[in-house]
Amino acid sequence: MKLLGRLLFWLVLMPLVLFTLVQAYFLVQIWWWVDHNPTSTSFMRHQLDVLQEKKPDFKLQHKWVPYNRISNNLKHAVIASEDDSFVDHEGVDWEAMQKAYEKNQKKGKVVSGGSTITQQLAKNLFLSAERSYFRKGEELIITYMLEMCMDKQRILEIYLNVVEWGVGVFGAEAAAQHYFHTSAANLGPSQAARLAVMLPKPRYFDKNPGSGYLQRRSEVILQRMNSAELP
Repeated sequence: MKLLGRLLFWLVLMPLVLFTLVQAYFLVQIWWWVDHNPTSTSFMRHQLDVLQEKKPDFKLQHKWVPYNRISNNLKHAVIASEDDSFVDHEGVDWEAMQKAYEKNQKKGKVVSGGSTITQQLAKNLFLSAERSYFRKGEELIITYMLEMCMDKQRILEIYLNVVEWGVGVFGAEAAAQHYFHTSAANLGPSQAARLAVMLPKPRYFDKNPGSGYLQRRSEVILQRMNSAELP
């Protein structure tokens, strides 16, 4: 019986305790970021490691700017492109996820994620690009933590400051300077629409700026921007 109890502890209780401790760590980090800005994210650190393997002195392009110094054009464009129900949902848009699942099943491969801005932020802050049911489950837990601790404006502010926008390019300010030699505050509607469309595949579009899809999709988002509600 003692041996059975030990096995139960190591196989069931110990993993459960470790899992709970990890969630507590995430929650404390999120609570801290309610009024403190993240200096880096899991995605940033991973990309920096990858890029420094080829060029040891490589540095990321990243500069934090407050919410009021990010053009409303970009806020409208990103919401229109990535998550048009951002201000209404509680972190997860289950209808969008169902549509993405059906689309992926039809295509026979993953072509759509259906993730909200909050879900993308959860992944960027703490997780990796690995695709697995466990990672998706962890993403959902972190997503609800973010929505519980932060208001929508803070979530959007952090997202726009840490999301990847190209090879070693992170955040709206770095993206505005990298692509348009201007600040995040001065982005025009067309520039904002183009940046928003780049988000699902930023490294690809960084290397392929003449993409026909990028141009066509940017025009669509430009027409939708005014109807996107800001927090």
